Amino acid sequence: MTRSRRDREPVELVPTLHLVIPFLNEFPTLERAVRRVVAAPLPDGWTRRSIMVDDGSRPDAARLADALESEIEELVLLRHPRNRGKGAAVRTGFQHIADTATDEDVVGIQDADLEYDPADLGRLLDILCKDNGDAIYGNRWTAPPTSLKARIHRAGNRMLTRFSNACTGFDLADMECCYKLLRMPTLRTILPDLDEERFGIEPQITAALARHGARVLEGPVSYKPRGFEEGKKIGLRDAVEAIRVMRRERRRTRQRPGAET
Repeated sequence: MTRSRRDREPVELVPTLHLVIPFLNEFPTLERAVRRVVAAPLPDGWTRRSIMVDDGSRPDAARLADALESEIEELVLLRHPRNRGKGAAVRTGFQHIADTATDEDVVGIQDADLEYDPADLGRLLDILCKDNGDAIYGNRWTAPPTSLKARIHRAGNRMLTRFSNACTGFDLADMECCYKLLRMPTLRTILPDLDEERFGIEPQITAALARHGARVLEGPVSYKPRGFEEGKKIGLRDAVEAIRVMRRERRRTRQRPGAET
């Protein structure tokens, strides 16, 4: 059988930015967040795929997610039958991506509220590729916060970030930032280290990157913090839990074969 010219031509693989969108309810903001992700520009030559992970939402948000998946071709919906926590939802998305993505792809996290602007993702991706990093974190604090809410949030974040840096040896400015982009080989390397169910996933990802010698960059992102009355879920309990996770991860690093004591 004679093969056509089209059959003989190699298929050019286009790198993909995979975004995990964990959500619990978030009915007032979910659709706007998803549509902003879909509309956000990316560097030339990149395509995008988004994975929503429903972490046991109420019926209204669950139905909205179903409708969005049916409408938007690049969107995939995964579900937890019961609420497990943001960390569990992020890991579910990561595992799904790791099973299907190529080594040229990049994976990131996108919250389902409107605190972050997906338009910043293209800039972070551009920095990651040009500076040849293994991962890049957003930095929300390159400009002084303009509200009391933001100043309080920055103060707490600085405390957690400094403790994380002391445990990992990194010199990050914003360890807790949602925007973290990882190259696929890096994600596959650290994925077995991740087991946090709640917000402790943020310092755990950072500790795992440090444990495996990843080169982590940072880039500026915009940020509009919401309050508890608007649905914010993270609080003082989660800050205490983050410190516990960082201490435990430092012990895990020290217990690895060949680790310095």
